[in-house]
Amino acid sequence: MLSRYLAYTVTVIWLIHSLWPEPAHAQQTQAPVSQCQAIAAATPTATFASFSASAAVPVASDDTGEVTITFLGHSTFLIETPGGLSIATDYNGWFRTPSPPTVVTMNRAHSSHYTLTPDPAIRHVLHGWGDNGEPADHDLVVGDTYIRNVTTDIRSGFEGMEQDGNSIFIFEVAGLCIGHLGHLHHELDDSHYRQIGRLDVLMVPVDGGLTLGAESMSRVVSRLRAALILPMHRPLTNQFLAMFGDDFDKSFAPGPSVKVSLRSLPSRPLIYVLQGV
Repeated sequence: MLSRYLAYTVTVIWLIHSLWPEPAHAQQTQAPVSQCQAIAAATPTATFASFSASAAVPVASDDTGEVTITFLGHSTFLIETPGGLSIATDYNGWFRTPSPPTVVTMNRAHSSHYTLTPDPAIRHVLHGWGDNGEPADHDLVVGDTYIRNVTTDIRSGFEGMEQDGNSIFIFEVAGLCIGHLGHLHHELDDSHYRQIGRLDVLMVPVDGGLTLGAESMSRVVSRLRAALILPMHRPLTNQFLAMFGDDFDKSFAPGPSVKVSLRSLPSRPLIYVLQGV
């Protein structure tokens, strides 16, 4: 009788414990996992995606979507995802979109890369700098897109460099790894490259020195080895193009937009100049 009573008591306690909600501080959510970092770590010799039967980057069933990237001006691109998400990079409020983007990213090297009065209809405003004295740290899933950042330093007048004033934003969507260098002021080190991981599409400032000189920026681009390279920021300089040999193709787009998917990426790196750059 006693054993039956004890068994009954244990059962009741177990039911209460299993049904009772955990306190808020004990609840945890799993952090997003970057496929771009994981694939880069697993295949350190891979440079960009290949789509043969023995491809290092398998194309899953949900990796067939197409992303539209439109150059709006300066460093602002509009990224439209298969799931209907719209993202504006280095958003300053000058370059308008047909409707407010769902997400905007910003960098504060110059006022042309951010605004402190964004449209209130924008759901997510991501600063590339820390607002609390700490580096910006974004790990955000919105719709079908995972957004994260890697911080870099910016020049600060005559006082040298300001730590973590710029962010390289990375958008992982439809199996693609899309990176925007922001207002990059220095060459990247191995730690940056590890944090970035693989990139399929790279938005890179070309201005001859307002960010990085052509030679330094070309080294960054060559190391990242994205399949599709989209210049931005200032009118394209021939000096920048001249830094790349026959391993890179160069082409000028007939319009301001490009549609890209895993399957449509070029087989070797392409510097693709969208109309308006």
